[in-house]
Amino acid sequence: MKLLLVQVRYGIGDIILAGLPYIHALSKKFNSKISLLVKESSRASDLFADDDHVDEIITLKNDMDGVRGIFKLTKELKKRNFDKIFIFNSSLRYNLVARLAGIKSIYQYPLFRSKDNIINSCKIFTESITNQVVSTEPNLIIKKTNNNLEKSFSILLGLSASGPTKRWAIDNYIRLAEEISKRKKCKFYLAGGKNDANLINQFKNSFAGKNSFSFEKMSIKETLPIIKNCNLYIGNDTGWGHIAVALKIKALMIFCDSPLVYSSYSKLITTVEPEGIEKGKTTHDTLGKDKVSFDKVLSESLKLIN
Repeated sequence: MKLLLVQVRYGIGDIILAGLPYIHALSKKFNSKISLLVKESSRASDLFADDDHVDEIITLKNDMDGVRGIFKLTKELKKRNFDKIFIFNSSLRYNLVARLAGIKSIYQYPLFRSKDNIINSCKIFTESITNQVVSTEPNLIIKKTNNNLEKSFSILLGLSASGPTKRWAIDNYIRLAEEISKRKKCKFYLAGGKNDANLINQFKNSFAGKNSFSFEKMSIKETLPIIKNCNLYIGNDTGWGHIAVALKIKALMIFCDSPLVYSSYSKLITTVEPEGIEKGKTTHDTLGKDKVSFDKVLSESLKLIN
């Protein structure tokens, strides 16, 4: 049986919290690997390289997107002869593509739904297909481990973010690392890419930076064994944090300007929100990065360390 799951949200965090648990649940239900239709920005090829539930990663290229891309996408899917498709959105476009591609069994969210709770929607949709309770806790499978990493307490610092309004200031992270280091010997792994070089260099040039290692020149896949070896994630609500959670690492996520619902899928996540915002109400356009209490982040960090 050939199965296709469509999850075309943009980010790494999206494919983990709105994809990974449901890929596994559907694969187990139908006793078959699942092909994924995703955007390249999800980094699914890196994340699922070792996952035996996943068959093929089909990248939604720019010329396959939008109305004009319908026939190009249809051609790609048709030649693979899928038996079932699971569409994790309400778009008529993907429903039409599935029909044109000759896929007989089409499962999809209700058409034209404009707003939803991303976690609840995925869970309810998948449970309606499997007729089983589906856990929202993700489990990222990697086969390669690194036993040569340092044995000291390791903290993954999520300095990066998808936009400046979601990023707690680098000076705060430097100060936080220095305060933590006064209480516990730590190794800091700096989660960021080439675009975060300026932030990473600022951290490296600080007192706390003398015991740090950066991911900026590594692929996502190369970082996974290192993240798996970490004891804690502290950082922005970003893909790195969701990767850590999917590798069963406790996480303290700072929500400055994104929906707090993105933390509700896992018991491993502790959150800090801006001061003056009603608890649980942080969302897009909160613009609260300058209202996040340093003392609160430090206090919550020490609780998770001790």
